[in-house]
Amino acid sequence: MKNSLFTFAIVILAAVAISFAELRTITGLVTDLQGTPLQGVSVKVKGAPTGSITDLKGKFSISVEQTDKVLVFSLAGYNTAEEKINNRSVINVKLNSEVADSVSLSENVVVGYGAKEEKASVKYVPAVACDRASFQRYNNNFNTEGFAAVAENGFKNVKNNPLSTFSIDVDNASYSNIRRFINSGSLPPADAVRIEEMINYFKYNYPEPNGVHPFSVYTELAICPWNRNHTLLQVGLRGKSIDKSSLPPSNLVFLIDVSGSMDDPNKLPLLKSAFGLLVNELRAQDHVAIVVYAGAAGLVLESTPGNRKGVIMSAIDNLEAGGSTAGGEGLKLAYKEAQKNFVKGGNNRIILATDGDFNVGESSNGGMERLVEEKREQGVFITVLGFGMGNYKDDKMELIADKGNGNYAYIDNLQEARKVLVREFGGTLFTIAKDVKFQLEFNPSMVESYRLIGYENRLLNDEDFNNDTKDAGEMGSGHMVTALYEIVPNGSGERLPSIDPLKYQSPKFNREENYSDELLTIKVRYKKPDGNTSMLLEKPVKSTADDIDEASENLRFAAAVAEFGMILRESEFKGSSSLESAAKMAKSARGEDEDGYRSEFVRLIETVKSMRVLADK
Repeated sequence: MKNSLFTFAIVILAAVAISFAELRTITGLVTDLQGTPLQGVSVKVKGAPTGSITDLKGKFSISVEQTDKVLVFSLAGYNTAEEKINNRSVINVKLNSEVADSVSLSENVVVGYGAKEEKASVKYVPAVACDRASFQRYNNNFNTEGFAAVAENGFKNVKNNPLSTFSIDVDNASYSNIRRFINSGSLPPADAVRIEEMINYFKYNYPEPNGVHPFSVYTELAICPWNRNHTLLQVGLRGKSIDKSSLPPSNLVFLIDVSGSMDDPNKLPLLKSAFGLLVNELRAQDHVAIVVYAGAAGLVLESTPGNRKGVIMSAIDNLEAGGSTAGGEGLKLAYKEAQKNFVKGGNNRIILATDGDFNVGESSNGGMERLVEEKREQGVFITVLGFGMGNYKDDKMELIADKGNGNYAYIDNLQEARKVLVREFGGTLFTIAKDVKFQLEFNPSMVESYRLIGYENRLLNDEDFNNDTKDAGEMGSGHMVTALYEIVPNGSGERLPSIDPLKYQSPKFNREENYSDELLTIKVRYKKPDGNTSMLLEKPVKSTADDIDEASENLRFAAAVAEFGMILRESEFKGSSSLESAAKMAKSARGEDEDGYRSEFVRLIETVKSMRVLADK
């Protein structure tokens, strides 16, 4: 009997060894026809149910058996490609945009961001229906997504408006949301396009702070690429980077929406995977509690040390979606739990993960605003992570983050979750300065008028700059903030909207002062995370402007993003902007692009170019 069992074991081991010997790994790179790496390309063995996907740099790795013959490469908006395996260990592929195919997208994709895939039948929309009018007609039938209206900033005459005042914005949800629309074959609604969030999605080469202030100030001036009679000013802040091991202990409450609206693959399942990445970053001194809400709110995990990762993940993995959405009750319970476990001098924060579709109890924007404003004064901040499509409430999510002393990101895939919750862990979860405000004073002898690009939802009254009771944006460890101004030089002769001369005012500018070479002065006010009195940082800016082609990669790439944003918004200020010039400028300013985010941006521009071709057919 023993001999028989021994022989059987040998046979099994031999079979397993042969099986492993027959497996081999194929690697490669997937790009578009211009050589731009493509992220998220599905790579499968033909006929197999599972496979791999390309990373941010377009690279993939997949195990195949000796009997496998063909690899299939597919991505929404591109023609599917097949490659014979043969004896190859490296397979590089170029995918062609679906310009010629105006009937439909890939059978795995529903065009129209509100459409839900169904097992029995899937509703298809011709890919040609990607112009804004067709997009709106189709999606109005079933889409309930909400976006706050954006009234684009216009030019301000310096003699009547010498000051420009606004709150910083470190959110970047708009960019990943726009990416979701484009990758689904649709142009985003104009109000989904917040240009400052698009620009702030990317990192720039700003200097590390080295003084008493927790951030540095960067400025650069160049000829404006979409109107060469104007100049473009870039203003950047770079927050002090703090090593993760040096961060103070965190008291976190995961507030997770498990209502019926979250029962989609790109909602609760993606949410679970995203939180798994975050849990893996936690330390023993960190603690996590979990509150969930559907028809009612409940505590599913008491505050638990971060080194008990198995316990935390088990609570997350067991979550299921169903019921209505009592978001207001969930917020109240989460704040209560955060206060119960409050860590003095620590990072006390709620992380809300939802599609924002609150429909039970307190759900109005005004009610949510009052709730988070009341609780932020107790030292508990909030981070908002958005998921899903179709009923997504961007306006509510942005409001909660803004008023709750927090930040807001949209998670459209696991790579974005890794960016927000792993690569930018410190900035997402730890605040180094709060109520950060900008105020720029323009020199009327140098500047005729100016326009702040974006930040429409963050404008402040000039008097608010010195008012320490006025709420403003928060800045996290390693965060960067970028603002662009389009400036009309004095004496340009341009006819711009203006008001009649003021009757009771007299110029206060003293021309005898030696400010002739200063274009403007930048002032920044901020408070320490636990402080109530603001501090001031001030910096004058000289008037020298380079040609845009000679500007740094910082300014050229930010300008390309702004140009693309204005095109998507169909802005009246876009001037000579074009997809071609935006793509060219972005490509020239990609730099090292270690994570591939800038290359991905170029791919989005190329995708919109293809969509425009389809719309014109």
